[in-house]
Amino acid sequence: MPPAVTTPTQERALDAALELVGRWGLTKTTLADVARTAGMGRATLYRAFPGGRDELVVLLGQREVACFLDVVARAMDAAPDLTAALADGLHAAVAHLEHHQAARFVLEHEPELAVPVLGFTEMERLLIVARRALAPHVVAHLPADGAERAGWAVEWIARMFLSSLVTTTPEFDLSDRATCHRLVSRYLTPALAPVAPTPTVRTPA
Repeated sequence: MPPAVTTPTQERALDAALELVGRWGLTKTTLADVARTAGMGRATLYRAFPGGRDELVVLLGQREVACFLDVVARAMDAAPDLTAALADGLHAAVAHLEHHQAARFVLEHEPELAVPVLGFTEMERLLIVARRALAPHVVAHLPADGAERAGWAVEWIARMFLSSLVTTTPEFDLSDRATCHRLVSRYLTPALAPVAPTPTVRTPA
């Protein structure tokens, strides 16, 4: 997912909005609050976001998702092999979220805003974005015909990550890097191995 195209004024406003959402949530954050925190006039803010608050929120979401995917992609690129790429990508996603105050606030205090995004239709859109953005960073660790398997692997770790937002258990603590490696090496990497052709058994004439 390419970064959202923004102007310097929009970036300044988005940074202010991110700070405010992390402090008291999305519901209570108004354009007046954003303008005040960004140190700009309301007229300037409305010129930057002619669609108003909705446009600002959408652009903020797009920017943060792109940043999130970039963090995961860089972790994958630094990995030496397939298992490490998937496990480190999964762990990087969880670690980034743990330090993302705005996302944590919404998940913990405004779940009614997060639940629709995790619903079936919206989740499918998120998975498509994740596959397109991250599969190229996995395919290098697979054989030449591994593009489809790379997409499937990315979807698997994306579903693991999204599930962890709703349900957490000690044995599947994805904030622990060793746990991520254990899960990937045990359940995912073997499934990505090329399938050996079944030998042809010749029946004696």
